[in-house]
Amino acid sequence: MKNRFFKNSLKETMRERPVFGITIYTKSPQIIEILGYAGYDFAFIDSEHSPWDVTELGEAILAARLAGISPLVRVTKPDMIEIRKALEMGAEGVIVPHVHNVEEMRLCARAAKFPPIGRRGYDGGVRSAQYGFGYSGGEYIDYANQSELVIPMCEDFEFTDNICEILDVEGIDAINFGPADYANSLNIHSFYNLAEGPANDALDLVIKHAREKNIGVMAPATPANYESAKALIDRGVNMIIMGNDIGHFGNALKSIKADAIDKLLK
Repeated sequence: MKNRFFKNSLKETMRERPVFGITIYTKSPQIIEILGYAGYDFAFIDSEHSPWDVTELGEAILAARLAGISPLVRVTKPDMIEIRKALEMGAEGVIVPHVHNVEEMRLCARAAKFPPIGRRGYDGGVRSAQYGFGYSGGEYIDYANQSELVIPMCEDFEFTDNICEILDVEGIDAINFGPADYANSLNIHSFYNLAEGPANDALDLVIKHAREKNIGVMAPATPANYESAKALIDRGVNMIIMGNDIGHFGNALKSIKADAIDKLLK
């Protein structure tokens, strides 16, 4: 198998240590490249809350591949075509928002995994198959099923209500916990606060059930610093989201203005 141009390595890294990434909202391939060159493990490319078109999404995935960082694409919903298309464009994994029940989880696995796990449609002329140059048909199917990640999001109370049935579905590699939307689903405005409350309890529940099945857990470190990330890792989270590109850019601008411009204008 000739995979030196297209190697999925995130699951392998996750067996050795926690992995770290940043959410990309700006639709900027350059930011994704910089993220890779800076030594992060994954780019969380968000097409749910940002208006990516298919061409832009393909360019973002290529930028990640060029810089040696794992591209994870958040699709807009549990959808057979969106999930398959993201993976065929070269995403190393798909993050699926607002999974509520076992039926939606089965759809995600069905869309992302080839038989015997799912029912993903086969085409050897796509980027993830190196357009037929990297793998035989059977090698491609085996490699995709083994190395690509399916990551449903727990961001509604229905997920935790149905967590045992959801996690019995074959093909789940990690769960992304969204504290803001989880609290919002209960009409509680605690946003990203994981110090206490229902979202904090839900994360504990997700970690307990996921770790029993050797399934990873992703969550945001808020604020994106050592203390927040270590607290998550100590709890059992092994995929850490260290903020997002818009937030970091905005904070850098505020810091520059306060540290330099404001002082110069006094």
